[in-house]
Amino acid sequence: METANLGIRFLLELCALAALGYWGWQAGGSTAVSVVLAVAAPLAAALLWGCFVAPKRRYEVSEPVKLGVELLVFAAAVAGLVAAGAWILGLALGLVYAVNRLMIGRGSTG
Repeated sequence: METANLGIRFLLELCALAALGYWGWQAGGSTAVSVVLAVAAPLAAALLWGCFVAPKRRYEVSEPVKLGVELLVFAAAVAGLVAAGAWILGLALGLVYAVNRLMIGRGSTG
């Protein structure tokens, strides 16, 4: 079960990056701005993730900091989808993330 939850977790991380890219594309007022935002938003999230959350992260931080960065990335992805008008997808992403997070947390303590 833990392997399945970790697999779902990885897919959720990819979905969060895609959601941020979608938001960036929708938020831009022109093609140039859309391209910049569609690239910059997921890139910023990936950099944060790689520095503070990923298993091979660059910086070792406390669990609360790690959780805070994780929540920031997923909250931004959900908010981005909602802002871009894809509120059902945003709701789904947030719900699946929350359930997956609870399942992973439950598995690591029990």
